[in-house]
Amino acid sequence: MLDSYQPPIQRFIDYLRFEKRYSQHTVLSYQNDLEQFLVFLVADFDAPPLSRITSGMVRTWLASLKEEKYTARSIQRKISALRTFFKVLIREGMIAETPMTTIVTPKSGKRLPAFVAEADMQTLFSHVEFPGNWKGKTDRLILILFYHTGIRVSELVNLKESQLDVSYAQLKVLGKGNKERIIPLNPALVNEMQDYIAQKKNKAPKQNAGIGEEQPAAAAGDRLFVTEAGKPLNRSAVYQSVKFYLAQVTTLEKKSPHILRHTFATHLTNAGADLNAVKELLGHASLAATQVYTHNTIEKLKDVFRKAHPKA
Repeated sequence: MLDSYQPPIQRFIDYLRFEKRYSQHTVLSYQNDLEQFLVFLVADFDAPPLSRITSGMVRTWLASLKEEKYTARSIQRKISALRTFFKVLIREGMIAETPMTTIVTPKSGKRLPAFVAEADMQTLFSHVEFPGNWKGKTDRLILILFYHTGIRVSELVNLKESQLDVSYAQLKVLGKGNKERIIPLNPALVNEMQDYIAQKKNKAPKQNAGIGEEQPAAAAGDRLFVTEAGKPLNRSAVYQSVKFYLAQVTTLEKKSPHILRHTFATHLTNAGADLNAVKELLGHASLAATQVYTHNTIEKLKDVFRKAHPKA
């Protein structure tokens, strides 16, 4: 169906992957957005050449998305994908001008990031029981790491033992665009990570050993977190574990690793942390992405005011 568009699609994907260095998740999202638009062109406009795609065609597609009840945020991302796609085509000399010039991006209402209350996080680590097996130990450590560092799930599953600097009590994290950042760790967390690594080498299941020797399966790729079978932990397993344990302490609708990232940032800003420092810890490219957490701080101040001030 999209055969005639395949070469430019591939060039677009290569641009995102190798030049912009977007994560695989972002690349896949942009690719799906683009292919959805091109499928629409095939069905409704008989697959026009790239140079014949007009702003009117784009608007017709966007209107159909609104009819299908797509959120403003989803439409914003799809428009962003198209803008980037046509930008690549112009740079490659495939078209002379972009049809996106007159396309207006819909505004979406500001949505404060959800986060877990401090008391609930204390309950999680102080009163919720984790199994004494390898999975329970792994689950507890990843939850602590999410809350203490604010790292993304993709960053966590790709962590390697070598990224832990015991001497300086810090973690080197490779984030979006292959940008490295340093996150400080408290001594207790460093000790727990060291203990995990030691137990992984001694107790994690062994496989692929040579004759007369045993080798820890976890050694492959120096990956920090592994399953009971000694295989690298994947995103799906992390999501399931986080959802299971957060469900025991919070009624939030979404219970994901990203909620713990929001929780990390919100608790820091509520405690008076410098916004620029929080930005660096999160690995945000701009301060604007971090400023949303100040809204949560303001809401907390309003709540304190309402409860304490006689004229509130």
